[in-house]
Amino acid sequence: MLKIPGYEGGPLVRGDAYLNDPLFWPVHLGSCLRGEDAQRAAFGADWDTARELYRTLSAEHEWPVFSVPLRSGHTIYVVYRNFVDEWGMDYLIHQPAWSEAETLAVDDGHFMGPGMAWPELLSAARQSVTEGVRDADARLLLLFPTLGDALLPDDAAAALTPALAALTLIEEPAEVARMLLENQGQWAPARWRSAGGLWTNDGGHSYRNPSNAFALPDGRLLEISSALHGGS
Repeated sequence: MLKIPGYEGGPLVRGDAYLNDPLFWPVHLGSCLRGEDAQRAAFGADWDTARELYRTLSAEHEWPVFSVPLRSGHTIYVVYRNFVDEWGMDYLIHQPAWSEAETLAVDDGHFMGPGMAWPELLSAARQSVTEGVRDADARLLLLFPTLGDALLPDDAAAALTPALAALTLIEEPAEVARMLLENQGQWAPARWRSAGGLWTNDGGHSYRNPSNAFALPDGRLLEISSALHGGS
């Protein structure tokens, strides 16, 4: 059985097989697809099949885990946390020298985030690795629900659209990309700032906002910033 240091949860299992299912991606991005128009555009006629897949992903007896290694030696874990009545996704980051993983973001009814700025999301997705989830498009969509950035570049949709086109059956990937970027998860888009390599934000629910009582320590924040931006 898989183990993530310091993470108290259920039976963790590798979720890699789901990555080849085109319907997995709109299900995974569901919290960012708010409203009937967005869901119709993402799921189309496959809504019933998608609901069955959602039930499988959220089954209590197996908690799918996706590993997204970074060049720095850190690994981001995407965990489908399947406690009864407490379903959600935990985004954790760990490095072998740490005694336990740290939480980047939580995607559920009691959400915590954002966990990444847009440049960090692109950097983490495009880092070349030899294990875990290696495909850049899959990495981008897996980590997308951690995003919360109020200052997106004009070409953000152009970067997201090819991933949706490659991995899903969505008929209008550019339109869905636009909708995803308008929502960016359950929190309000945050403003990020960088000083000396340390990236922080002003989000009221973010572990990366030093003003929050529950924020990660400065040393961890600096290390995470470096790892997400491709540092070693």
